[in-house]
Amino acid sequence: MNRKLLIAAVLVATASAPAFAATSFYVSQDATTKVCSVVDKKPDGKTAMEIGKAFKTKADAEKAMKADKQCKSM
Repeated sequence: MNRKLLIAAVLVATASAPAFAATSFYVSQDATTKVCSVVDKKPDGKTAMEIGKAFKTKADAEKAMKADKQCKSM
């Protein structure tokens, strides 16, 4: 009985994992060149700085990048 329960739990966890792996997009500014770009991994804060917050879609991040004052001057 325990084995069946364990197998069922593993199958449910495996099937639902992609739903929890939501992708976020960030506006990143290179620390040396000051050039902004949209990335899908959170900037580390040393070589690249996060501008603003995380966005659910790439289009939202690109719109925020175009509107940001720090990125406009580039």
